[in-house]
Amino acid sequence: MEFNEYQNLALKSEQKQGDEGLIISLLGLAGEAGELLSVYKKYLRDGESHQLYHRDVKEELGDLLWYLASTAKNFNLSLEDIAKYNLKKVEARWLTGDSLLYHSDGKSCYDELSPEHEQLPRKFFVTIYDTVENNVHVARSFIDDQQVGDDLTDNSYLDDGYRFHDVFHLSYVAILGWSPVFRKNTNNKRRSNPAINEVEDGGRAAVIEEGISALVFAYAKEHNWLENITSIDDSLLKTVMGMASHLEVKNKVAAEWEITILKGFEVWRNVMKNKGGKVLIDMQEKNISYISV
Repeated sequence: MEFNEYQNLALKSEQKQGDEGLIISLLGLAGEAGELLSVYKKYLRDGESHQLYHRDVKEELGDLLWYLASTAKNFNLSLEDIAKYNLKKVEARWLTGDSLLYHSDGKSCYDELSPEHEQLPRKFFVTIYDTVENNVHVARSFIDDQQVGDDLTDNSYLDDGYRFHDVFHLSYVAILGWSPVFRKNTNNKRRSNPAINEVEDGGRAAVIEEGISALVFAYAKEHNWLENITSIDDSLLKTVMGMASHLEVKNKVAAEWEITILKGFEVWRNVMKNKGGKVLIDMQEKNISYISV
């Protein structure tokens, strides 16, 4: 039986319509969820002596399905559309491995059609140094002995390692194929296309990227710098994706942002611990890794 067929047949027994019917359905969902918990409580208490456990679970789940069908109808939704939307959402949130690498828009970068001198390097090393000048820690990043970007400090009363936040931009390059900030720092802005140069590689996009980095840094600070963390709150991922929703990276899914953030902080923690080091960025493999001090 298909979802829509069930919904049509089930709702023939619906007694109330309109707002009253919606309220009854919503209360029914809450009530039946409580009944299901009660059944499970009895199973925990009585164990195998609770011989009607599976029958009761089936009954309560069936009641939940009926109220779900009714609630969906009251919002002009079909169960089939809800099921398809949910599967797409779950897939985008929990992709792993090869499925993650080649999901969403399927792009490892966004400049394949740009002139070669406007393309991001596909595989490269960045060496990060940490020095102390006038009692202030200063971080500098280099590619082939050429400094990339500005000297960075923590801009904080505390030594919290934000001076190494270029690592986050490198993780965006490696896994998302995107970073207006890094393009500016390496002079890879796509000037041959005025619209792309203005929107995708312009100042607003760079500010958004810096804002994402600062937002995630604040979140990580409250979560042990994401050490031993395997998942990130959906609310943070939604905010990050919303910030970039008008840019070329808009089609990257939550799972891609999550792995980008987690891998970026894995490298950042090593850089912070060792006060610098060499980092490998591989856009084709969508990976960033800490190589050595």
